[in-house]
Amino acid sequence: MSLQHVSVELREDATDAEVAFWELLGFERVEPPPPINEIAVWVQRDGTQIHFLFTDEPVVPRGGHVAVVAEEWQATFDRLRDAGFEPEEHRRAWGAARAFVHTPGGHLVEFMEYPPVR
Repeated sequence: MSLQHVSVELREDATDAEVAFWELLGFERVEPPPPINEIAVWVQRDGTQIHFLFTDEPVVPRGGHVAVVAEEWQATFDRLRDAGFEPEEHRRAWGAARAFVHTPGGHLVEFMEYPPVR
């Protein structure tokens, strides 16, 4: 079993900026099927999707976050910084480079060089 998608709330007018952010992490916009395409936008990478559900007053958790693996970690860090975001590097809890950054919609994203090993 694998995680197929995560849903987060977003103001509809923030869609373009949010999608552009996720493209920096290797995701691409995909069209949701009707009638979902009237209430959401999706991005996808390697079969995993982020669903942005439109709402006028999105709830953005303070500590809750989405985490993704960025194999080219330094290039990803630099790309985000060069695009005007402020990624913040954190300690290497399992030896992998890790950083956190906020999306245009205010959501917290962790990106890491590789996941923890079980």
